[in-house]
Amino acid sequence: MIAWLDLAAGCSGDLLLGALVDAGVPLDVPAAAVAALPVERVRLVTEQVSRHGLGATRVHVHAPASTEHRTWADVRGLLGAAALAPGVRDGALAVFERLARAEARVHRTDPGSVHFHEVGALDALADVVGVVAGFAHLGLDRVTASPVALGSGSARSAHGLVPVPAPAVLELLAGAPVHAGPVPAEACTPTGAALLAHLVDEWTALPALRVQRVGTGAGARDPEQLPNVVRLVLGEPAAPAPARPVVLEANVDDLDPRLWPGVLDALLAAGASDAWLTPVLMKKGRPAHTLSALCAPGAVAAVQAAVFATTSTIGLRLVPVDKVALERAGTSVAVLGGRVGVKLAVAGGRLVNVSVEFEDVAALARERGLPVKEVLRAATAAAEQAYPVS
Repeated sequence: MIAWLDLAAGCSGDLLLGALVDAGVPLDVPAAAVAALPVERVRLVTEQVSRHGLGATRVHVHAPASTEHRTWADVRGLLGAAALAPGVRDGALAVFERLARAEARVHRTDPGSVHFHEVGALDALADVVGVVAGFAHLGLDRVTASPVALGSGSARSAHGLVPVPAPAVLELLAGAPVHAGPVPAEACTPTGAALLAHLVDEWTALPALRVQRVGTGAGARDPEQLPNVVRLVLGEPAAPAPARPVVLEANVDDLDPRLWPGVLDALLAAGASDAWLTPVLMKKGRPAHTLSALCAPGAVAAVQAAVFATTSTIGLRLVPVDKVALERAGTSVAVLGGRVGVKLAVAGGRLVNVSVEFEDVAALARERGLPVKEVLRAATAAAEQAYPVS
């Protein structure tokens, strides 16, 4: 199973917790991880809320108020002493290590000297171990996510007034696709950013999947611009639709016509599955040709280069098309003491077309000193007798 996180409204630990529980992770899973911490009176409570008409789950972390500022060493000690599953402990440690390194870069110090303020509070600790435990419970093969809305403006912190996005958030999400989003406030917290940096394998639009469950987690705010939610979409990977073939086209009115056969040969050699010319009449009554080449998406670049190299055009049209092709098979038949290739086309298990390879026919005609039309007639008769169309 894979997951996709819709982060149009940003991200925080409580948003992710709410999405996990709403997607079916039993509240006991993150609650047990929180209870394993060597701290007292921290518990999780759920509430059903509405954000812009969307039903969502909000998870409250009830913890005693504290002004204690924990260091990275303090947090390491708490997690090391917790009776957590090894994978959950390791994941939580990795998240806080990311936070420590990001804060150290922002404050130009070393991670060991970092004092966690908001992110070292009991509710942030609960968010991290709860979210890591929830994702571990799902046993996902891959976690993907949309670009992250970070917010804008400024926010009050233990350091005073800081710009939004917070400097640590930008450090944590370096390399990830981000944008401000429509809400002029903090949309992504450092805790949320660290969790995303740890969890997300790929940043992408909704991937091809067969949806099984969707969880919607709500935050405390309810801004007017958009629903303050994170959506967690769970499903099995689905094969993406096959890439459509492409037709490259160019209208050419100034090329020596003797060059066209070589142009078509060059396009086929570059990977086009077919190439052809269509006579057209252009503006001011000028006669011209439309050059067309059909190719798979992977061959577009090479065929395009061949068009520009062999013709006088300075532009191309690229048109995705749908294509229906019959099953094909190749064989040969004996004709006049030689062999000629034969193409067979099958539809629905029935042979519907038989055609001989003209180049083989022409080569055999030269070899035998016979008119091509006689060899063609004999080869066609031999092929139709050997492979009668049903």
